[in-house]
Amino acid sequence: MKSFALRTSRKEEMLDITEAVQRIVDESSIEDGLCCVFVPHTTAAVTINENADPSVKEDILSAATRLVPENWDYKHLEGNAHAHIKASLFGSSVLVPVVRRRLLLGTWQGIFFCEFDGPRSRTVSVKVLKG
Repeated sequence: MKSFALRTSRKEEMLDITEAVQRIVDESSIEDGLCCVFVPHTTAAVTINENADPSVKEDILSAATRLVPENWDYKHLEGNAHAHIKASLFGSSVLVPVVRRRLLLGTWQGIFFCEFDGPRSRTVSVKVLKG
């Protein structure tokens, strides 16, 4: 298991972490298997989506805000219930096949860290498993 830190700079944003995850795969001795990317935070998530057009990230965050608005009749008292809900909807982990020491992602796919309650210092954990 390897981890890396990152710092988010906005309240909500999506950061492309594909290269950082691939570096961990490169450092492993595993040719073929699975790569698990896990985010140990309740107001952040990880997802896979298009990394070619930056407007895709903007559209995803905008749609998430429309689905789960910040100001609503939430019972959670910290004021970040919307961030907890978004993190639950997106998920705390992704599993990516590894083939010949490369993440098996589609041409336009990337792995994104999703911040919903920033800016904050965050951690991403990566485990590469032999298949």
